[in-house]
Amino acid sequence: MDLGITGKTAFVAASTSGLGLAVARALAADGVRVAITGRRREISEQIAESLPGAVAIGVDLGAPDAVASAVDQAEERLGPIDIAVLNGPGPRPSTAAALTSEDLANSFDRLVRPQHDLVSRVLPEMRQRRWGRILAVGASGIVAPLPNLASSNAGRAALAGYLKTLAAEVARDAVTVNLLLPGRIATDRVAELDAETAKRRGISVDEVQQESRESIPAGRYGTPEEFGAAAAFLCSASASYITGVALRCDGGLVRSL
Repeated sequence: MDLGITGKTAFVAASTSGLGLAVARALAADGVRVAITGRRREISEQIAESLPGAVAIGVDLGAPDAVASAVDQAEERLGPIDIAVLNGPGPRPSTAAALTSEDLANSFDRLVRPQHDLVSRVLPEMRQRRWGRILAVGASGIVAPLPNLASSNAGRAALAGYLKTLAAEVARDAVTVNLLLPGRIATDRVAELDAETAKRRGISVDEVQQESRESIPAGRYGTPEEFGAAAAFLCSASASYITGVALRCDGGLVRSL
């Protein structure tokens, strides 16, 4: 299937590992010029060298004014941004009862502020050109809050509310705004969460993973490549009538429609 995005330019936040990297690879495979971003510049450069038309930008997008600077660098080297993928590390695990005001502020700083900065920087030109894709890597916690991830649940729900509102505002400008929600995808982040769960419950990581597999109708963890393929479709020309959607890529884990 021709996704119709060959020659487009994408800025993929936090794309040196995990789901961000999976999305960057999928877009590059469909002919998109991708800005690979991450705090570890040497890793960004290694990844960019392996992808056609990609460039590396070493940046901590959580730092003040970092987003504007990174987008300026990307546009100078690749041209105007057509596709913006919002992504970043989640806050530490915590129960809701143990959340502090500092935890909530940190959640907002990680999961809302940089993403809003990125959207604000690229959206005006997308609207002028009448073509744009904004896709957030979310979490199933916005549909069914996840145990022991209260800070993440709160921050990601706030981002989802903002993006859903934005989607209606910019749809007539041919800019789509969507979220892609991973379930249990086999990334380093999920491995860390499995280890944290095992420690908290006093059981082995293997037991935690087996329980997880049994809870997923597909009977397995998803692969980063499967997630990346779904992301590339939502960023495609073919998905031009899909906006304001939170699509789950979770093997049926969340049982609601």
